[in-house]
Amino acid sequence: MARLYVIRHGKPTGGWGTDPDPDPGLDPTGHRQARAAAETLKALPDGERPVRVLSSPLRRCRETAEPFADAIGVQVEIEPRVGEIPSPAALAEEERGPWLRQAFQSHWRDVKGDIDYDAWRAAVGAALAELDENTAVFSHFVAINAAVACVTGETQVLTFRPDNCSITVFDVEDGELRLIERGPEAQTQVL
Repeated sequence: MARLYVIRHGKPTGGWGTDPDPDPGLDPTGHRQARAAAETLKALPDGERPVRVLSSPLRRCRETAEPFADAIGVQVEIEPRVGEIPSPAALAEEERGPWLRQAFQSHWRDVKGDIDYDAWRAAVGAALAELDENTAVFSHFVAINAAVACVTGETQVLTFRPDNCSITVFDVEDGELRLIERGPEAQTQVL
């Protein structure tokens, strides 16, 4: 059995349509949140503590993962399948926020775009279900919702609002993903 800790990235310098950088890093609060998450993970008892660190390719997740990876002496491994939900390629930057707000009100099969978003949701769950050792996975608001939906069978995109650096816990046993605990929620700004 493997225990997975799926951590939403810390507070970024900006979100979709609010930051000129398409891949923003963490702001000072986000860096503090990342250090606090690392301390929480380090304090876990032997046998539960992650021994591996995976991250979305995006900078805000990589920066959130670094303090814990450094603390346990491992490299951050990049896993694109736990990355941000892909928006339709034809959307202008200012259209991405409204598209995501609409997606939040949808069911996975009804999200409009270039890909099959229900299949994307399943790929997030599959990426986690493949892990066979205790792992810290640094990801995004929507991807965490996708993972939870894979386990609970919920069809809505938005099932809960993981706060910045909240930790949602899963177990994997015999390739089966099981939700143990949803991370703390908040009304954080996603867009």
